[in-house]
Amino acid sequence: MRPRDELGVALVLAMMAVLLLSALGLALAAATATELMIAANYRTGQEAFYAADAGAERALSELPSVANWDLLFDGALQSTFVDGPPSGARRLADGSPIDLAEVTNAANCGKKTACSASDLTANPTGDRPWGANNPVWRLYAYGKLTDVAPGAAASSIFYVAVFVGDDSAETDGDPLRDGTDPAVNPGSGAVALRAEAFGPRGAHRVVELTASRTDTTGAALKVLSWREVR
Repeated sequence: MRPRDELGVALVLAMMAVLLLSALGLALAAATATELMIAANYRTGQEAFYAADAGAERALSELPSVANWDLLFDGALQSTFVDGPPSGARRLADGSPIDLAEVTNAANCGKKTACSASDLTANPTGDRPWGANNPVWRLYAYGKLTDVAPGAAASSIFYVAVFVGDDSAETDGDPLRDGTDPAVNPGSGAVALRAEAFGPRGAHRVVELTASRTDTTGAALKVLSWREVR
């Protein structure tokens, strides 16, 4: 083979090597970017979980002063932690909107539009299997997490909404009234809470818990159950 031919082959091989190394470099960069995105999404998801839990704790700190749970269940009483009426649009830190009415509807019947009476008692095999004893969630506390404890050195980009409702363990078929006889109605004297946190890039976590008074004075609440809703 003549030297000129050898030079041509070497050039082709060099170009192929450059293309291969470029492809490997792009693949590595893409993998790194994907890993960083996964890590960021995981971190944001964890922050959302803790934000929802903090919202629930904020509500629990106020509820011992409520003598009559019925005022919570029919929406007559709200927390001091609110940022306006319990409906309408709110803007998250990244500019994306949420609508409190839609969030409430989604919690109660799994859709953004208004819930009918049958919607509230439906879903017998899902997260609301108690029929007429399904809690009717009412917005109790809602706002930016940074406003949960004014003056505290907390920094958060999350928005939290905390709902209250009748304990699903009740058997009276009336989710707007607390039971009066725990001997025949095991949910009497208990309140259910649902706390949701919303953040950037669609981050959203939900925790639900039930609590009851620890004694007849109602000075404190005891958490009976707690779960993260997936």
